[in-house]
Amino acid sequence: MTLSNFAMRDVETILHPATNLALHRTTGPLVTDRAEGIYVWDTDGKRYIEGLAGLWCTGLGYGNQELVEAAREQMSKLSFTHLFGGRSHEPAIALAEKLKELVPAPASKIFFTSSGSEANDTQIKLAWYYNNARGLTKKKKIISRMRAYHGVTIATASLTGLPVFHTDFDLPMARVLHTDCPHHYRGAEPGETEEEFATRLANSLDEMIEREGPDTVAAFIAEPVMGAGGVVVPPRTYFEKIQAVLRRHDVAMIADEVICGFGRTGNWFGSQTYGIMPDTMTMAKAITSAYMPLGAVTVSEPVYQALLDESRKLGVFAHGFTYSGHPVSCAVAVKTLEIYERIDIVRHVQRVAPVFQMRLEALRDHPLVGETRGVGLIGGVELVKDKAGKQSFDARQGVGSKLVALAQEEGLICRAVAGDTIALCPPLIIDGAEINQMFDTFVRALERVEAWVTSEGLRG
Repeated sequence: MTLSNFAMRDVETILHPATNLALHRTTGPLVTDRAEGIYVWDTDGKRYIEGLAGLWCTGLGYGNQELVEAAREQMSKLSFTHLFGGRSHEPAIALAEKLKELVPAPASKIFFTSSGSEANDTQIKLAWYYNNARGLTKKKKIISRMRAYHGVTIATASLTGLPVFHTDFDLPMARVLHTDCPHHYRGAEPGETEEEFATRLANSLDEMIEREGPDTVAAFIAEPVMGAGGVVVPPRTYFEKIQAVLRRHDVAMIADEVICGFGRTGNWFGSQTYGIMPDTMTMAKAITSAYMPLGAVTVSEPVYQALLDESRKLGVFAHGFTYSGHPVSCAVAVKTLEIYERIDIVRHVQRVAPVFQMRLEALRDHPLVGETRGVGLIGGVELVKDKAGKQSFDARQGVGSKLVALAQEEGLICRAVAGDTIALCPPLIIDGAEINQMFDTFVRALERVEAWVTSEGLRG
């Protein structure tokens, strides 16, 4: 295969995240050139449906001129200032005020970062700092879940429950634990209902906290719907039962809303969809429709009061980033939230989600599909070698990656995540006709990958 000029330049200059680097040297990148609405075009002029909203993030799609103008105006007026040492600016203030109105979590203050990884890293530091401030110096362990994804810094990659993010990075670090993944299809015992499965997982968490010692466990972190771990939707009653355990042991609930926040599940936040009452929340991605990097963390009043006490003792709250509350990012976020409200993005998702979920569920009848799962405008299609026995393909066979490649040939961008699951997560502005177009394209790729599996004898 001969690489294009763009591809050769890429291969020789860029270290790509979450990429098979050896394979990339042979195949090269998909080089995108422009985008509009739910579509992107490559440098050869071929159009694709962006079926993952970039990386679960472009809620308003591409080329929204209001966001472009918001960035331009802010760059012209105040291209940069910071929040260190008590300095501030109007976009950060306005955004913090708006987030405090929207979030279903106790929010006295908002702390800004540039990404979800930085925001979850901050959650860990604040949990430790808060417990030191209140004299609970042993209460430091953070419980995450197997197959969770919370970022790739040293701390947040430790929270992430996917082994590939740990192997040969010498992770996870100390003080991080992983409890069960709430995937009923893969984790339930024969005949176990979703409610029974949820009870067993809550009991397992309770046993872990008791075993470790409640006085050593600071927080539990969870995505309402697990994204990179395979689009895992929680079983019925799961969060209700998990939160009862956390309250009993004075363990904080951190809701990682980086993917689910701002309409994805049919409510403003996934926490509202699943009855989660978080002590704190992490946000990023769709907060700016990904037009500018931005993350955020809610800080409750008790935590803020502890930070005040520490500042009186130490003289400074010694945490923050150069781009915490970057004025251009904040201005774009303010405009993004304004647009979401004006077009009633939540109601729009509620209107079109039945089409998305109907087309998703219809894929269950396909011979290669073991399970489909989703909510709102997010879905996962898990490919299996044997439907009846739920047997997966050998990961080295690359069946999920093959489907993604064939979908790309057909004009759809999607992504293979944990366990040969194909994730679909289009821009929130997608309409019913475009949803059908996306699934029609996906079905063509699915038929092609079935033919390939047969020709290669992968069911063996």
